[in-house]
Amino acid sequence: MTVDECFAPWPPAYREIYDALVDFLSTLGDVHADAVTVGVFLKRDRKLAEVRPMARCLSLNLELPRRIDHPRVSRAMRISANRTANIVKLTHVDDIDDEVRAWLAEAYDAAG
Repeated sequence: MTVDECFAPWPPAYREIYDALVDFLSTLGDVHADAVTVGVFLKRDRKLAEVRPMARCLSLNLELPRRIDHPRVSRAMRISANRTANIVKLTHVDDIDDEVRAWLAEAYDAAG
């Protein structure tokens, strides 16, 4: 599956959000996008985030060595001894602000 195929059935705003996420990550270094049926896995040496189109939002799953304790994080779950998935719901490209960019940068560093 391609990224285009993954986002084809969803609102165009979802693709705009995804593109903004990848554009920011590319300023940090190399990022590989692995499109699958449920969304896109973003990887460095290992997975740093998942982007999943949902009915009401684009779900950003940030894989970090810690739990983010913030109202924007809708759910956090430990996925291994040293990794926690932190879910942030995005509905508009403006949702990718300095806070989300800082979390993305942390996830990028942790995946290297």
